[in-house]
Amino acid sequence: MTVQFTTDHEWVNAADTAAAVVGITVHAQDALGDVVFVDLPEVGKTYTKGEVAGVVESVKAAADVYMPVSGEVVEVNEALRDDPSLANTAPLDAGWFFKVKLANPAELDGLMDSTAYDELLKTL
Repeated sequence: MTVQFTTDHEWVNAADTAAAVVGITVHAQDALGDVVFVDLPEVGKTYTKGEVAGVVESVKAAADVYMPVSGEVVEVNEALRDDPSLANTAPLDAGWFFKVKLANPAELDGLMDSTAYDELLKTL
């Protein structure tokens, strides 16, 4: 799985060229604590990179989920809506948030690989 990361702590897996999978990172869920609610984007809605696409709420705080790349949301994780704790227990797997059809695949070039993301985390 080729995962890329944003400075806002979202991850993107664009291995499936039809739709990239987006979620929050292990660091993000650790910082939030126990996730109790997620507000997922509307399927069919188009977002630009950096736009708020959802919200995740925990016992500690609420945080925006930003669109890491421009595109149309083609699927949301209904299992996550039903069980928000998946964002804590499996943030890089079953706890994914949504899938997006990329409008501009070149935007992926601006994201970090795991090594660069790990370096970012050392500065926080």
